[in-house]
Amino acid sequence: MTQLILLALLATLGTWFVTALGAATVVFFKSPAPKALNLMLGFASGVMIAASFWSLLQPAIERAEAAGGLPAWLVVTLGFLLGAVFMWASDKAVTFARRRMDAAQGQQNDRLNRIIMLVLSITLHNIPEGLAVGVAFGALGSGSSPEALMGAFTIALGIGLQNFPEGAAVSLPLRREGCSRRKSFFLGQASGMVEPIAGVIGAALVVHVQVILPYALAFAAGAMILVAVHELIPECQRNQTAQPYFATMGIVSGFAAMMLLDVMLG
Repeated sequence: MTQLILLALLATLGTWFVTALGAATVVFFKSPAPKALNLMLGFASGVMIAASFWSLLQPAIERAEAAGGLPAWLVVTLGFLLGAVFMWASDKAVTFARRRMDAAQGQQNDRLNRIIMLVLSITLHNIPEGLAVGVAFGALGSGSSPEALMGAFTIALGIGLQNFPEGAAVSLPLRREGCSRRKSFFLGQASGMVEPIAGVIGAALVVHVQVILPYALAFAAGAMILVAVHELIPECQRNQTAQPYFATMGIVSGFAAMMLLDVMLG
């Protein structure tokens, strides 16, 4: 069981490292190529949508049916909705805090407010992503197949891919706000540090409290779907007029790649 928590830690350290790579773009470039970022965001959203079903919801249904008790459809629906509501509430909390800060300080510290809220919003957004990876590894248990392990790694891969533009999305605006390159990079990569912490917590909960496993898997799926649909897909479609199908093909390719891995190996 300790090995599963260690694997979750290593995987989320990897997703944090990709965030740091994205933040490092501020050192070398004024801004990354929008076309490449759109393709990466689209691919990551496709991976996350496919992983939400085959690597999270499907195992959640199977484990809920095996456990008995409440109907599997009720367990999975509750967990899924809780995950989506958690992400929605997190976004609302950030918006509320920003408005309160603006009202209290007016325009005197407008630049500082923008910096704080940018870092806070991305950091808060990374918590359920870390939980999703941790839950995926914690759910492996003893005697899990190589296919299940591959599924957990592909979830970490999908989250890691979309962390690259997230790191850049923090560091580059900070640079435009007047922060030094070093400070912009430091704050950008720091926004991903919560993922290893959340990953370890998610894995430990699932390992030691098996009864919550179906709920936790569905919770992670709900959080991932909301992130993909509400944030990643609209973001990657910004240049849809000039390149109507470029980002869309990234979404389709990511979904197909994840589906291929899960169906072929599972």
